Amino acid sequence: MKNKLAVAIILATTATAALAGPIEEQIRFRQSAYSFLAWNTGKIKKQVVDHPETFNKDYVAAAANAIAAIANSGLGELYGEGTDQGIGWKQTRLKPEFFQKKAEVTTAANTFNEAANELAKVAATGDINAIKAQFGKVGESCKGCHDLIRIKE
Repeated sequence: MKNKLAVAIILATTATAALAGPIEEQIRFRQSAYSFLAWNTGKIKKQVVDHPETFNKDYVAAAANAIAAIANSGLGELYGEGTDQGIGWKQTRLKPEFFQKKAEVTTAANTFNEAANELAKVAATGDINAIKAQFGKVGESCKGCHDLIRIKE
């Protein structure tokens, strides 16, 4: 039974990587998604942390919804074997250990997804203090993943 499960996992991983495209394309899509994520994170930070006097509920909610959409978009498909080496828009910063830390990566990804989804819900309320607190949790989840699998520049 364990052998069948292992074969199924290998086939699923191979099929997912094939669907995601060549290594360079996976890296480019991944880098683009995280750049878009950073842009939306910056919009929230500016209005909730740096300059709360400029707070606009609709603007922050839209950014939070974009972050949740990215979190739920299936980014894991863009981490096929070999994507720890190569160039997308720039050299990848994925640590090779990523492929040996699947359980920890899954936990980190789930933590990010949950935090991002909760941020979207909280942002819809317009409660700036609650948004700020949840935004901090999203940031912590990002840092957890960065520390685990991202090469520092």
